[in-house]
Amino acid sequence: MKPIRIAMVAGEASGDMLASHLMTALKSRLPEFACYGIGGPKMEKCGFEAWWPFDRLAVHGYVDALKRYRELSAIRRTLLKRLLADPPDLFIGIDAPDFSLWLEKRLREKGIKTVHFVSPSIWAWRGGRIKKIKQAVDHMLCLFPFEKPIYDGAGVPATYVGHPLADEFPLHPDREAARLRLRQPEQVPVFALLPGSRDSEVRNLAPLFIAAAKLIAERFPESRFLVPLATRTTREIFEQCLRDAEATELHLHVLFGHAVDAMTAADVVVVASGTASLEAALLKRPMVISYRMGGLQYRLMKRLAYLPWVGLPNILCNETLVPELLQDDATPERLADAVVQWMEDKAARETLEVRFMNLHQMLRQDTASKAADAVLPLLGVENDAS
Repeated sequence: MKPIRIAMVAGEASGDMLASHLMTALKSRLPEFACYGIGGPKMEKCGFEAWWPFDRLAVHGYVDALKRYRELSAIRRTLLKRLLADPPDLFIGIDAPDFSLWLEKRLREKGIKTVHFVSPSIWAWRGGRIKKIKQAVDHMLCLFPFEKPIYDGAGVPATYVGHPLADEFPLHPDREAARLRLRQPEQVPVFALLPGSRDSEVRNLAPLFIAAAKLIAERFPESRFLVPLATRTTREIFEQCLRDAEATELHLHVLFGHAVDAMTAADVVVVASGTASLEAALLKRPMVISYRMGGLQYRLMKRLAYLPWVGLPNILCNETLVPELLQDDATPERLADAVVQWMEDKAARETLEVRFMNLHQMLRQDTASKAADAVLPLLGVENDAS
């Protein structure tokens, strides 16, 4: 019997992780299968044949995407030609919707089954994309429970599989152990500042976060601040902002990575909107979400947005559980006041922890296993779990 062949495209590190977990789950259900396409090191450890490394697809903002349009289009056309010349049994696009949905539509037109893993944020903005998704996708794998009804209404088969971070993170984070790892005293106030992973985010948010930290330190003189940053460039940008603000007297530690440890150790987290806000919720930490961007871009995003929130904790719980200070509302004074309010309201912190525990349990679905179960029927394989 010819082995099943699955083509995949993962466009960044998070997709590499998702795909590797899915491959592991499929191995326990399929006697033999080959997997190839565009992926990363975690996928390769599971036996993936990478025709291109996933970092070839990485872009940083609209300007970078425009600069690299020809290169990315050439990779996509070459991949399409290769897959049509020797069709796989199934194609799975992991996130990277701008790259993968184009590819999925053309493969599906030629009779190749397609799955997209991680729904684009049609519930937040650009909802019209669901028409294109319907043309491109045989099955959508959704990380959030409210996404499946949207696809059901549009006639797109979809499965809610939960969020992989909810499987990975413990239900009861060990704050004391995290402080020990980061050499932070147990009894002093500790705050985690996460100004984002992109250079532009750190440039926009670092001065704001530093100014707020100075105000927080006036209220809590023993305060410690932890700033996990992902790259050498973002670290250099943040440290220059620290010097510009003449804030070197702050008890502030810039970390290479260790974002989860920093948030676990913190009393309150100050975070840019994005996945880090979901991580903070899974760690049951009080937080303040803040974001700034270019004025024109913000007005465009606000006009196209469907929801009153940008932070995933608020969106998932369908209410304002944590403050969001955006654009003109994002001032050092308001940010510091919101942090101090969390510190002074023990009852609010305890209520929030219960809500975040419920959220964690809702998202903890054994994502890889559920995704594998949803994929099997498209391969013509009987699913014992169904």
